Amino acid sequence: TLGGLIKLFRLLSDHKPAVVQTWMYHANLVGGVVARLAGVRHAFWGIHHTDLVPGATGRSTRIVAKLCARLSRIVPSRIVACAERARAVHIDLGYDAQKFVVIPNGYDIAAYAPAQEAGAALRRQLALPADGPVLGLVGRWSAEKDHANLLAAFASLAEARPEVRLLLVGTGLSADNADLTALVERHGLSGRVLLAGRRDDIPAVMNALDVHVLSSNSEGFPNVVAEAMACGTPCVVTDVGDAALIVGETGWVVPPRDPAALAGAMTAALTAMAEPDLWAGYQHNARQRVGDKFSLAAMVARYEAVWQSARKRRNDPNGVDPAS
Repeated sequence: TLGGLIKLFRLLSDHKPAVVQTWMYHANLVGGVVARLAGVRHAFWGIHHTDLVPGATGRSTRIVAKLCARLSRIVPSRIVACAERARAVHIDLGYDAQKFVVIPNGYDIAAYAPAQEAGAALRRQLALPADGPVLGLVGRWSAEKDHANLLAAFASLAEARPEVRLLLVGTGLSADNADLTALVERHGLSGRVLLAGRRDDIPAVMNALDVHVLSSNSEGFPNVVAEAMACGTPCVVTDVGDAALIVGETGWVVPPRDPAALAGAMTAALTAMAEPDLWAGYQHNARQRVGDKFSLAAMVARYEAVWQSARKRRNDPNGVDPAS
């Protein structure tokens, strides 16, 4: 509202912060422009989205994103993208390529950690088999998450491995979603797929899974993959956004929109599970990779370095930007 914009302008004018960091398209536009009008020299934009797909991304969001592309040369000092894929997509959209820095999301590896008892308790609560293999996906019902791809792949897998169960967690993944339940029934998966809906105990969910599967056709930096890995849960992912970068050599990567390839990777993961020493290595390496490359502390340090670069340029306009 106009009143909100005036209040923001006055707040920034009074405090004159060295840096304003905004988050996502609408905030980048509003916060960035108001900050500069209020005399703030350094507005930093945050981009946490990749493909702007009609039908999956709202029309107003696409319009704002394109407007930000035009303003990117004059409003932000830096544009922080959460993923290399996000950076590349937005440069193609017209954003100023020279202003980008990529800072991957960071994770609290104390909160997301192996917890066998929590996983076992959740399996009992959801009536999942205590020892049978459980695959799962955490992610809201949306076109980008491509649950149809996952269910088609799982239907193929289930013919050979009838003991395997699939757990779906997230907003819209419940029995009152008629489109989803129809999809499950069409593949003959009733009783094999558990729709758990939205939950707040995601670390326990990740510990209840043997393998987390990302079936998306579009992503930026998929948090659920790193969260699963931090819990010691290996991942099968489609090659979207920075999913392959997160997984590295600790899991399986397949093309998007390819149920046969996804089924093959899930089968490979289940085969690895049959060898305890091999599987323990996958679990250890998954958590180790997140701790080494995507910790919360590492993310904070990177943001602070970028912000400090603005403060140094403020005091010494001819100084070198350490984020370059």
